[in-house]
Amino acid sequence: MAETVVTQVTVTQVTVTQVTVTEVMAELAALEDPKARAVNEKHGDDHGVNLGRLRALAKRLKTQQDLARRLWETDDTAARLLAILICRPKAFERDELDVMLRGARAPKVHDWLVNYVVKKNPHQEELRLAWSADPDPVVASAGWALTTDRVAKKPEGLDLAGLLDVIEAQMKDAPDRLQWAMNHCLAQIGIEHAEYRARALDIGERLEVLRDYPTSPGCTSPFAPIWITEMVRRQDAG
Repeated sequence: MAETVVTQVTVTQVTVTQVTVTEVMAELAALEDPKARAVNEKHGDDHGVNLGRLRALAKRLKTQQDLARRLWETDDTAARLLAILICRPKAFERDELDVMLRGARAPKVHDWLVNYVVKKNPHQEELRLAWSADPDPVVASAGWALTTDRVAKKPEGLDLAGLLDVIEAQMKDAPDRLQWAMNHCLAQIGIEHAEYRARALDIGERLEVLRDYPTSPGCTSPFAPIWITEMVRRQDAG
């Protein structure tokens, strides 16, 4: 008899969660904006939900880890972005995050997963080391993003000279997303660590990665020498 009661409760809980997912997916569908989709698709993101409205929905839903997992399982880009906003970052296991990262091919989902979830997870350093050496350039780019974060916040124990060696040897011919992540790391080393600044500037000048990247007025170019010089100037102006 006791077992029957437990089974009934479990079924009820699952049914409620499934209805919630259905309702959330319907709300996301109602937020679909063709203009937003056109802009997002230019950046490789296949969804049409304005991010401001997505954040407002997340604020209303608040933290719901089970719902977040179920939204992630839909494989819908907008749902996954919402899942990231309402999840509990520290609740994910290492292998779970590894699977999620490998399935996060939309750039915005990939970036948010790394920045909003993995960086707050206790397995961050273990994943950084594993991903940085991964043969998949998109996965490796996540490892480099985590390394860049450590360069800025917790550089103790990092081989900065060794990182510059790898960047110098591999960044020029790296696929776009990996190249971008390595370039960010190069710039961060130059900005944060004066003893490596001259070498970081030299590598950037010689490799010329992102030299001609289109930059909007008022924004700083991602070309490492310009980026480093501008950020150091701001720091000195303090």
